Amino acid sequence: MHNHFNGLKTAALFGFMWAALFAIWAALGAQSGMLWLFVLFGIGSTTWGYWNSAKLAIRSMHAYPVTEAEQPAIYRIVHELSAAAGKPMPALYISPTQAPNAFATGRNPENAAVCCTEGILGLLDERELRGVLGHELMHVYNRDILTSSVAAGIAGIITSIAQFAMFFGGRRENGGNPIAALALALLAPLAATVIQLAISRTREFDADEDGARLTGDPLALASALRKLELGTRAAPLPQDQKLIDVSHQMIANPFAGGGFAKLFATHPPMDQRIARLQAMASGNR
Repeated sequence: MHNHFNGLKTAALFGFMWAALFAIWAALGAQSGMLWLFVLFGIGSTTWGYWNSAKLAIRSMHAYPVTEAEQPAIYRIVHELSAAAGKPMPALYISPTQAPNAFATGRNPENAAVCCTEGILGLLDERELRGVLGHELMHVYNRDILTSSVAAGIAGIITSIAQFAMFFGGRRENGGNPIAALALALLAPLAATVIQLAISRTREFDADEDGARLTGDPLALASALRKLELGTRAAPLPQDQKLIDVSHQMIANPFAGGGFAKLFATHPPMDQRIARLQAMASGNR
């Protein structure tokens, strides 16, 4: 088990989300029939997004597939690491943007893709790139796309039900409490979003640890993250909604921003990630 218990933390965070969902459900028991519509819609939209996650992410980054002849270094690294993990090798893509980043996507290891931007290929040396690709492969092999899809789906259901509560559950003629309904409509989605983001950050820590174990070189990933922190600041992606929707899959936050925005970040602070990797390398983990 990881020393930071990332898997246990993820399970606990999911528990909080389910508890919030059931609490809202209990509070609106009189309208439970209507609530099933939101649940079914949430399950349907989550399933569709999860099943098509690779297509959506690749399309949003305008990425194109590459062969071994076109990108021999990336192909060799991914082939070696996937073989070491005893897992299928994902398809490889390149995104034609100078914003340095990489991401993995796909509904399972048999239908996965790893994408690097042209910017990251020009920024990192091969050792650092190996560390990044190890991180991305572990997202695939840990099925983090499924985890993030379920978290997003539950958060969406909570938000929809909370909005339902504000418009229908709090009407006085229905015996409701308008103030309580308003508080529920505001606080429940906020809590669900915060927990969803916490799950995302926990999975990033896990991919760092597992990727470093796969490559056997934690300092390579630490060095890559240090460069990516500066590189993404110098060349951020535009705040396009399609890019925002897939940004949580990337190894580094691709957008410019700080201060209050950090509270709602999909990625842990780089200094914390680097410190953990350095601790692994020194044998303190």
